[in-house]
Amino acid sequence: MPKRVDHEERRRRIAEALWRIACARGLDRASLRDVAAEAGISLGQLQHYFSSKEEMLVFALRHISDLAARRVSKRIGALPGSPGPREVLRESLIEMLPMDADSRAGNLVQVAYFVRALHDERLRDNAQEGIPALRDFFAGQVRSGVERGEIAADRDPETEAMLLIALVDGLTAYTLLEVWSPEGALRLLDAHLDRLFTGRPPAGSGVPGVPAAGAGEPG
Repeated sequence: MPKRVDHEERRRRIAEALWRIACARGLDRASLRDVAAEAGISLGQLQHYFSSKEEMLVFALRHISDLAARRVSKRIGALPGSPGPREVLRESLIEMLPMDADSRAGNLVQVAYFVRALHDERLRDNAQEGIPALRDFFAGQVRSGVERGEIAADRDPETEAMLLIALVDGLTAYTLLEVWSPEGALRLLDAHLDRLFTGRPPAGSGVPGVPAAGAGEPG
C-alpha cells in the first residue's frame, strides 16, 4: 500500500526548516529550494503545499504564533492552585523572552519576520493580527488585578497592557544583543510587575477565565 502522508505534519516540517534557515542566515536567504533541501523533500513536493515564498512565510508566522500560545497555556496550567493575574502575566511574559537556546532561536526568527514585514504588506498584516488579542488578554489580567485590589484603581488596563508588550519587546532586543543577560531581563520584568502590583492579593482567590492547561490560545 502507498505510504500515507500527514500533510499538516509536512507543512510543519517545512515551517521548521524555514525557521532554521531564517535563524542562521535571515529570511532573505531562505529560498524555496533551500527550504526544501533543509526539510528533506524535493522542491516539487514543497510547491505542492506552498506555491510562493510569501505563502510559506505567512503559514510559518501563524504556526509560530500558535506554538507560542500553546506554550503560554501550558506554563499557566502548570502553576499551582488558582493563579492570580500577576502570575499569569509573569508566565506569559517570560515565554516571550529569549531565556534559553530554543526561545532565543524563536525570537531570532521573529526578528527576521519583523524586518521583512516592514516592507511586505501581507506579512505586516499577519504580524499585526495577534497584537490586539495579546493586548486584550493582558488588559484583562490588569483589570482583574484592579478588581482584586492588587493594582491601583487609576491604572488604565489597555495602557498597562501595551506597556507590558513594549517592555518585553525591548528586553528581548537587548537580551538578543547580549546587553542584558536573560537573568537580568527577568529581574527588570519582575521590578516592573512589582511597581504595577502594589496591593496584596486576597488569600486563596483565583482569576476567572485563566486558561487551563491545554485550553488553547489565551484570550
